[in-house]
Amino acid sequence: MAVSPVLVIKIVDDSSVGVRARWRDEFVEHHIVLNSVLAYWWANELPPAVKFLELFESVIKRTINELTPHKTLKLKYSVKADDALEKASEIEINLIEVEADDVGFKIDGKTLALNGLRKSSDVEDEKIEFNETFDKTIETPDIVLKKYKEMKDR
Repeated sequence: MAVSPVLVIKIVDDSSVGVRARWRDEFVEHHIVLNSVLAYWWANELPPAVKFLELFESVIKRTINELTPHKTLKLKYSVKADDALEKASEIEINLIEVEADDVGFKIDGKTLALNGLRKSSDVEDEKIEFNETFDKTIETPDIVLKKYKEMKDR
């Protein structure tokens, strides 16, 4: 029986999101510190839900690359939000599938819910619920892949 790698997503004490990839005895873990990134996005008038999804994908990609360097990462996830993504204050992300170079990851902590992404003064009257599934393929540039492989071989 083959051992599958595992991707664990969890909220850590309401202040950060932990992303951990594990395969056999090895693991790599990174955290997204919510207060810091939210303050930056608010100060620069960036849409927090959109920016969080971009950062979330990037952290998953980096975490898995540090564990097992790969060329192609396939991510499939659904997002529900209380408004259009650009205006959303609450989002729920449900990871459906994660695959690195055709190696599927078991997902632990498939659902991640965040609220308070917008400042209370940003709330608008008319809201449109958002519900969409994203199916993405993210490539690792060759030069970056080479660096991850060199790090792994140390």
